Amino acid sequence: MLWCAAGAVTLGFLIALEVTARHYGLPGPLTTQVKELVFPPKSGFLLYGSMALMMVVLTRRERFLAAGAALGIDAVLLLVRWATGTGLHGGHPFGNGALWVVLACGVIALTRRTGAERVLLLKGVGLALLLVAGRKTGDTWLLITAKARPTVLDPYLAVADHALGDPSWLAGRMLKATGPLGAHALDLVYGQLAVAAVLVSLYGLRNVAAERRFPRHHLVRTFLVIGLLGPGIYMLFPVVGPIFAYGTGVEHWQPDGLWTHTPDTRQWMVGDYWPHTPPPLTAPHPVPFDELTPRNCMPSLHTAWATAIFIHSRRGPRVLRWAGTFWLIATLAATLGFGWHYGTDLVAGVVFTLTIEAALRAQAYGWDHSATRLVVHGTTVFTALLLSYRYLPTQMAHHAWLAGPLLLLAMGSVIYGYLRTTRAWERTVALPAQREPEPAPAPVT
Repeated sequence: MLWCAAGAVTLGFLIALEVTARHYGLPGPLTTQVKELVFPPKSGFLLYGSMALMMVVLTRRERFLAAGAALGIDAVLLLVRWATGTGLHGGHPFGNGALWVVLACGVIALTRRTGAERVLLLKGVGLALLLVAGRKTGDTWLLITAKARPTVLDPYLAVADHALGDPSWLAGRMLKATGPLGAHALDLVYGQLAVAAVLVSLYGLRNVAAERRFPRHHLVRTFLVIGLLGPGIYMLFPVVGPIFAYGTGVEHWQPDGLWTHTPDTRQWMVGDYWPHTPPPLTAPHPVPFDELTPRNCMPSLHTAWATAIFIHSRRGPRVLRWAGTFWLIATLAATLGFGWHYGTDLVAGVVFTLTIEAALRAQAYGWDHSATRLVVHGTTVFTALLLSYRYLPTQMAHHAWLAGPLLLLAMGSVIYGYLRTTRAWERTVALPAQREPEPAPAPVT
């Protein structure tokens, strides 16, 4: 079956990533996930969110039992840690129970369920584990990018960003003006993006228990594919971000009470410019950087994921649509304001997401010429963006009045193509089936 083949491919990918991480002396995604069965998890919210996704296939009574079991396990582990004096070591005091329940449901599916019910429960378990594994895989990928790419291309993006008016420098100054309150608020939004994705996904999967089947396309599919393909682009275009390359790194935000106990990267910066002074317009070149800071800027996957959340929230009620809009705006403000990304990263992230979303929707509902055109157009624009950032940054900066609008028009063309094509698909699906007219009754003679 297709889902079995996908599971085998995913497991093979995780094993390969585990081996690669061990080659660099790092713990792989499988190792870190197994540890969270006992040790304090990095994100308890994510584990409970993953369990909530799994529970869309359960009945109301089964959901109550699963949630109670997860909370009970967490309570027992919390008491054990308190009794033994074991600290949290930066992890969350909850979440282990949710992982235990997800794995238990997998065992129940294999031993107590049969036929379609077994398949449905295994799909729910697989969905939950994929979301968790996606987070662990991303963390491992980030460490590998730092080890495998000793030089970064930040000067190219910094120069190209002149065409957009250096938005990270502007947003950074605006965020600093809000003080610790604004920084902590945006940090909460930025750090809990996966939780927002779970909430929107739960709405999209709300009918699974009643219909006993998953919809052909949902947000989790897009989320996972973005996380799978994005790190590959990191390896091709390694970038650490303006706060590291042109600022004092995370040290910049520690007076506001954010992100303590992080490595000092100031000795690697090109110059102390961010966020007060845009960098000088000089010929860009690769620069060496440390082996700890992830090269995770091009494209901005936080922008990509927030865009996907925004797209899938459009089908929900008003409160969900407003929440999706808020999360997208706040994520864009955080990526720029904290100095994680350049404006060019965000443009590429939007194009990246729309192209993936279009391909997944077409795969679910059936390919046609319009789907092919849209995916080819999005891929072409994304490739052109990367090539222009790498080989034409100086020309873009010197002709900002032309390059800036062209960048936005290129992104806008993909947005317009996506809206036009997907709305045509929706109209086609929504058309009621035309019934043949019944023959008129024969006249009575």
